[in-house]
Amino acid sequence: MRFNSIRPLLAYGFAVATPWLAANASDIEAGPFLHQFSLTLEEGRRDEAMGPFWHHEQNAMSVTYAVPPFFSHARNTTLDIEEYDFLYPLVTYDRHGTEYRLQWLQLLSYAGGKNQADKASRRYTFFPFVFIQRSQDTNENYTAVLPFGGRIGKRLFRDESKFVMFPLYLETRKKDVVTDNYLFPIYHQRHGDGLKGWQLWPFYGAEHKAVTTRTNLVDEPEIVPGHDKSFVLWPLVANEKTGLGTDNPATNRIVLPFFSTLRSPKRDSSTYLWPLFTITEDRAQKYREYGMPWPFYVYTRGEGKTVNRVFPIYSHAYSTNLESGFCFWPIYKYNRFHDTAGEQRRDRVFYFIYSDTTVKPAGAKIARRRTDLWPLFTARRDENGNERLQLLAPMESVVPENPAIERNLSPLWSVWRAEQNGQTGKRSGSLLWNLYRQEDGPNIKKRSFLFGLFHYESGPEGTRWRVCYIPFGKTKPVKSGDAPK
Repeated sequence: MRFNSIRPLLAYGFAVATPWLAANASDIEAGPFLHQFSLTLEEGRRDEAMGPFWHHEQNAMSVTYAVPPFFSHARNTTLDIEEYDFLYPLVTYDRHGTEYRLQWLQLLSYAGGKNQADKASRRYTFFPFVFIQRSQDTNENYTAVLPFGGRIGKRLFRDESKFVMFPLYLETRKKDVVTDNYLFPIYHQRHGDGLKGWQLWPFYGAEHKAVTTRTNLVDEPEIVPGHDKSFVLWPLVANEKTGLGTDNPATNRIVLPFFSTLRSPKRDSSTYLWPLFTITEDRAQKYREYGMPWPFYVYTRGEGKTVNRVFPIYSHAYSTNLESGFCFWPIYKYNRFHDTAGEQRRDRVFYFIYSDTTVKPAGAKIARRRTDLWPLFTARRDENGNERLQLLAPMESVVPENPAIERNLSPLWSVWRAEQNGQTGKRSGSLLWNLYRQEDGPNIKKRSFLFGLFHYESGPEGTRWRVCYIPFGKTKPVKSGDAPK
């Protein structure tokens, strides 16, 4: 069919749709191409087009554009946060104030920002081979190329790392403790404030830390405990003395698999034929525990804790603030916690297959709740009583509370979405990306089917119908005091 032959149809459609769109620009229902509606849980609007493949949402704090699963951009103007996702989680860019990070599969990354001294820096990483940083403070510059050599600052859980032909030589520093590794991890020497030690792993190692003092954040001296540690044929034989200089020094002796003992003023524990038979007396927490054989049978009694466990059939443990247990682990497991700040509870079946979590702060009238049944649904309720239900949620229960998944992936499989505002009473629901949509408020009711081809609306101004975007029927104003039908 040539374009000229369909031009009259397009002209007719434009002539019919234009007056209606102009009169209803705040609430467009143009088939699967564009659906525009107000948000239910907050003030704002959302546009959806091409089913799940494009949406734009704006409220008082943030703006979001997304083309799932290819691209999304979210910006929070109040907190100065910005996020870009490309084929999430393949490529992401996150910015918070002056701090930013661009990454590709967590292997390649480029990041930067300003430190507490207001000095800008940039970091380049090709994990785990290349680490580069350039800063206005040249003392913070570093370059490292694994395995050849270089220096890394404040990365990989260390304040500083230096290496040459790794693993031939590696030096790490954490606070005042410096460790020189040769043929890592076989041989190392360690020294620091009152500390000296060495090891030839796994044959023998010894370390001594004298009792020292340091100044805390309020310029008061405090004790840094000392220790003596040694091992032979790790992990078979070990002898440790920790907490030296404190009111609870502890001695731990290990000869595996025959026994392991811990002795201290506050706690004694003995294990025979490790880890099978264990006896623990905790004088600080005021309980005595037997594991015979641990962890299959555990029996604990005392003011601090009570446990009855026959693994994997049954377990029930509780203390002043905590309670946990399971039946036929991992089929069913539960956890409870309560204190002056509030209470929490969680019930799970097969870890994340089913999960029900409730959090209620002290004095709150409404508890936060989240329920997941993988992969069928996820449901949430916040402290304001706002509720949200999504049918089909294969990722949301596995990685909960992840805005990037909700922005980039959830629209693709969420066949039904329902929301209810706990403050205003407004409700909405969407089936198959607005193939059918419903909205209800205190004074209005809307129903839309086949992407708006059939539309019904009832409110204070009366009742209106549309078929194929053409209005028909009489408008019947609602009398004062009457509710919409």
